[in-house]
Amino acid sequence: MGGRKPAGNSGAAMSEDDSGFTVAPWIMPTLVVAVVLAALIGLTAGAYPVTADGMMRALGKLLTGAAPQTPEERVLLSIRGPRVSAGLIVGAALAGAGVVYQGLFRNPLVSPDVLGVSAGAGLGAVVGIFLSLPVLAIQAFAFAGGLATVALVYAIAAAVQGRDPTLVLVLGGVVVGSLAGAAISLLKILADPYDQLPAITFWLLGSIASTRASDVWSALPAVVIGLVPLVLLRWRINVLSLGDEEARSLGVEAGRVRAVVIMAATLITASVVAISGVIGWVGLVIPHIARMLVGPNFERLLPAAMLMGAAYLVLVDTLARSLGRIEVPIGILTAVVGAPFFLWLLWRGRHGWS
Repeated sequence: MGGRKPAGNSGAAMSEDDSGFTVAPWIMPTLVVAVVLAALIGLTAGAYPVTADGMMRALGKLLTGAAPQTPEERVLLSIRGPRVSAGLIVGAALAGAGVVYQGLFRNPLVSPDVLGVSAGAGLGAVVGIFLSLPVLAIQAFAFAGGLATVALVYAIAAAVQGRDPTLVLVLGGVVVGSLAGAAISLLKILADPYDQLPAITFWLLGSIASTRASDVWSALPAVVIGLVPLVLLRWRINVLSLGDEEARSLGVEAGRVRAVVIMAATLITASVVAISGVIGWVGLVIPHIARMLVGPNFERLLPAAMLMGAAYLVLVDTLARSLGRIEVPIGILTAVVGAPFFLWLLWRGRHGWS
C-alpha cells in the first residue's frame, strides 16, 4: 500500500515522491486498466445483453457518424454510451474536487459540498423543476446555483476580517448550505405532489439514468477548464496543505492561490452536479483510498483519485440499474457502499491522517 522506502534492493521497484512516500510503479497503470474494465462492464452489463461483436459494430457507426440500426447499436450509442461517459466524468470530477478540498482545508472529513456547492446546485435545479423549465434550463440553473453559492460563501469570508480564513470558509459554507437546504424544503412543500415533487426528489438523490450525449459534452469543457489551474498550481497546492504561514514563508500567496483553487474545484463540481444531481460520498471516500495508495503528493494524488472515482461511479451505476426491475438512485448506493467503508477508514487511520 505504501510507506517508507525499504533498504537494500527491495526498493528498486518503488519510486519515492517529495513527501517520502514510496509508490509502486504498477499502481497508476492498474488504475487505468480498472477504468477501462469498468467502462466495458458498464457498456455490456444490463437487462439487454450486448456482445463484443455488437460493441465493435456500434463503435464503427460512432466513428463513421452512421445512424444505429440494430437494437444493440441503439442501446450502446443512445443509452449506455452516454451514461457510462457521464459516470466516468462525474466520478472523476467529484473525486478530484474532493482531493483538492481535503488538502486545501487540511481536513479528512471535507468533501466537494463543503462550501455549499451541492446545496446551491440542488436549489437551482429545484427552482428550475418548480418552474417547469426544460431539462437544459434546469441544468443551467443548477450550474449557476452552485457557483453563486460558493461566491456568496467567499464574500462572507472576505467580509470577516481577523479570523482564520479556512475556518470562516467552512463555517460560511455550512450556513449558506443550510439556508439552501431550507429553501429546497420549502419548494418541495409548495411543489405539485404528482408531477414536480417526484422529479425534485429523484434529482436530489442523484442519477445519470437519463443522461444524453449532449449533457456530457456540455459538462466536459467546464471540467477541463477547472482542471487546468489545478494542474498548473499543483506544487502550490502541496504547499498550501502545510498552512498559510508555511506557504508565505515559501513565497506562495496563500489567499490568491486558495481563491483560484477553490473556484476551479467549484467549477468542476457544479458542472457535473448539474447533469447528475447530488451524488455524495464519492468526493469523501475515494480521496482517502487514493491517498493510501500514492501518498499526499498532489501531483500523483489528483490523477489517481480521478481514475478511481471514474471507475467507482461507473461500477456503482451499473449495479444501480442491475439490482432489480426498478432502478435504484445512484446517490443511495454510494451512501450504502461509502458509509461503512468510510467508518473502516476512520478506524484504520485513528492514529493520524496525512
